[in-house]
Amino acid sequence: MKINYLKCLHIDRLKWRHWVLMALLAIVTATRLSPTLGSFYTTHVYPAIGSVLSPVSGLMPFAVGDIFIFLSIVWAVLYPSMKRTKKAVWRVAEYLLWVYAWFYMAWGLNYSQPNIYRRIGMRPMEVNKARLKAFAYQYADSINKLSKWISVESEISTYLSKGERMRSEGAILNEYHKMSGFGINVPFNHHPHAKTMVFSWLSSMAGVTGSMGPFFCEFTLNSDIRPHEYPATYAHEFAHFLGVANEGEANFYSYLACTASADEAVRFSGYYSIFFHVINNVFDILGQKEGDKYLRHISPRVILLAKGDRGYWLNKRSKLLNAAQDLMLDIYLRGNNVSGGRKSYSGVIGLIMAWEEKKSAQRPR
Repeated sequence: MKINYLKCLHIDRLKWRHWVLMALLAIVTATRLSPTLGSFYTTHVYPAIGSVLSPVSGLMPFAVGDIFIFLSIVWAVLYPSMKRTKKAVWRVAEYLLWVYAWFYMAWGLNYSQPNIYRRIGMRPMEVNKARLKAFAYQYADSINKLSKWISVESEISTYLSKGERMRSEGAILNEYHKMSGFGINVPFNHHPHAKTMVFSWLSSMAGVTGSMGPFFCEFTLNSDIRPHEYPATYAHEFAHFLGVANEGEANFYSYLACTASADEAVRFSGYYSIFFHVINNVFDILGQKEGDKYLRHISPRVILLAKGDRGYWLNKRSKLLNAAQDLMLDIYLRGNNVSGGRKSYSGVIGLIMAWEEKKSAQRPR
């Protein structure tokens, strides 16, 4: 018996949009399987797409992507239940395929580029006890020197004035312009606008402080982030905006951009952004006794700030929603070839140490 698959899909004949969709899906599949094509996409295709989408979405004062995702979910759930036909189900399926293709063509194919070690000629570094201890104490000295600017207001406030935001954003943008040859695109939008998440309260419950909006090339920040967190969070999402998909790499570029800044507040934010990663590595690798000793070496002001932040965010979180978000994010990252899933966020310490080793090797003897 001859089966007509088009009839099964409730499609009498392939229309031009189906051919376009199949072509896009073929391009996405081929690029996801090839680091060479992924590199070409990130360095040549994505900046062109971003140069068009970013200014257009920037005309809207709200996060267009947040609204798009919300409405898409509502329609995908309600439409089949209202129509109650197989054709309605297949129409939703086709729409989701378009969303899938759009996600990867507009930004998601950045996951296919070679990792940062290959992009900048940096070798992975074994994090042994001696190296970690040297790095950790050097890091502590750096953040201790900058802790003087922390005020009581900055420890309890969640408000950052427009002038302060613009100043820190300008300082970060300036540093990203200097990163030619660092394995990241130079800024293709000279006036990027970080938008506030439409559902900040929901994001806080899930422990999300920022996100990259891939569909319209925009990045968003949670309105609940505190002043000292703002520069590093902005720099992290801006790295995503420039085509860095891996979370550990985005943390790495955020750290480089912020700690190189002449603005002390921005510099402190950069060092502070990896504080919990450093602490966790010290306790995991050096042990409890050395960890306790290390904490005594850190400025009490930094410790107080960290405790306040931890309590601040924990009070906003929903354990159930946070666990669900962690699981979904882990599946999403692993599905896009990010080894380690959510744990890739903490890979920043290994990247920074490998970078320091690379710079040390390049210095004249």
